[in-house]
Amino acid sequence: MKSAPFVSPNFLERVAEPDSPFHPDYLAYRRGAITRAELISRLPHVAMIGDSVCTGIYISSPWSTLWRAHRSRGKNWFLHFDAAPTICSISKALETITPFVAIECAGVGALVDHEHGHQNLFRRILGTRNFSGQVGELVRARRFPDLILISIGHNSVDWAWQCPPHELDTPEQRLERLSKELRQNYARELRRLADCACIQQHRVAIVVYGLINFESYFKGREAAERLRKSDTTLYPHLETTSKYFISFHPDYRRNLIRLASMANEGLRAMVEALNDEVVQREGHIQLRYSNALATADLSRAELLHPIEGWHASAAGHSVLGDAAFRDLASSLEFLGIADSH
Repeated sequence: MKSAPFVSPNFLERVAEPDSPFHPDYLAYRRGAITRAELISRLPHVAMIGDSVCTGIYISSPWSTLWRAHRSRGKNWFLHFDAAPTICSISKALETITPFVAIECAGVGALVDHEHGHQNLFRRILGTRNFSGQVGELVRARRFPDLILISIGHNSVDWAWQCPPHELDTPEQRLERLSKELRQNYARELRRLADCACIQQHRVAIVVYGLINFESYFKGREAAERLRKSDTTLYPHLETTSKYFISFHPDYRRNLIRLASMANEGLRAMVEALNDEVVQREGHIQLRYSNALATADLSRAELLHPIEGWHASAAGHSVLGDAAFRDLASSLEFLGIADSH
């Protein structure tokens, strides 16, 4: 499912202001020297690569979930279309600084995959693009983004999925293997992005967010489970979660937390290695690891969706959006848009 770019709705009024850094481009547009599309291409482009943590999805009946998966864009902590600020999203915060173009690549069920791996039927029906597919879209795009945010890997730490019975009790080797595979697949796709960034004529900043704080998250989940026990009308699809994500079962949560922590350490080391190998010799590229999501407090039940207590509620998206944006200051400064108005 290809991404549809979202342009700040009032961008023409913003760039028409004499103190706007895009005012010369606006004047060129008014003279007919450049087209509207060319004017838009000169705005900062921000892309989000991710999984369902980055979308406004929630799980209910199969058909409703399928319908929602194709219509859940623009309702999340990265991009929020509505004029009312019900979600403290990155897009709302960034629009106070500059008009921009948002590219929402994230998809429900996305995995950190091997480029030539097989996509199962469920994900094909959902229209899911895994990490390699989302990276491929940006690499092939006519306009490469200025800022790329990556928050993916949550579906890849479902360690109990297809786990042999004997490894459920002794999972150490499995956790190590899955952590290694995640890092290798992630590094390969991140290198594709970095290699493409190297040939651009503009500055490019890439931010790799660590996986969410699952230890904190499961406190919120347990609170939701207690509420449902006392009132069965609450969280009507709470039990559905374990059908899609086996490791959410209480018996498997501790090792999911372990694997996520291992994955984050691997992502941090991977970013450092790629910086040493590729990025440092290219002055127009910045690559950072961010622990903003890995340290965000998700321990309250109201931060989880009231239908299934799995994905984020509007309040949960605000927590993630606020944390993610607060850690973007150095990237925006690197791109020269921190002081734009």
